[in-house]
Amino acid sequence: MSSATTSVTSANPRRALLTDPGYQAFVILRTAFTVAPILFGLDKFANLLVDWPAYLAPWINDLVPGSAQAAMYAVGVIEIVAGIAVALAPRFGAWLVAGWLGGIIVNLLTIPDYYDIALRDFGLLLGAVALARLAEHYHGKREH
Repeated sequence: MSSATTSVTSANPRRALLTDPGYQAFVILRTAFTVAPILFGLDKFANLLVDWPAYLAPWINDLVPGSAQAAMYAVGVIEIVAGIAVALAPRFGAWLVAGWLGGIIVNLLTIPDYYDIALRDFGLLLGAVALARLAEHYHGKREH
């Protein structure tokens, strides 16, 4: 009797994985940290959601060549690459996103009145770290 249960379980590993709450959290975070950076990165070229150059600290704007908008184009490319990295290699991409969010937080903490956004981004950074840890755990297991 137990061998029948074992063969059913081993015959359907994908279904077992999809019912695992930890794996479900991994898929949710991986999807979010793929889609969000790509969409926000694309918006750096259109400024539909917000006037992105306003989020660049003056001291950083003084360091980078060109205008604040040109810097946002570079930021957009980096965010798109980070989202793609999460999709293709979440064990690496999640740490890339976490590091990028750390930089964004430092930037925002140096602009008055943006502390609430820095706090939100800290929460996102924690989510990216959680994704990295889950990706490490589920690496090599079926992900689709």
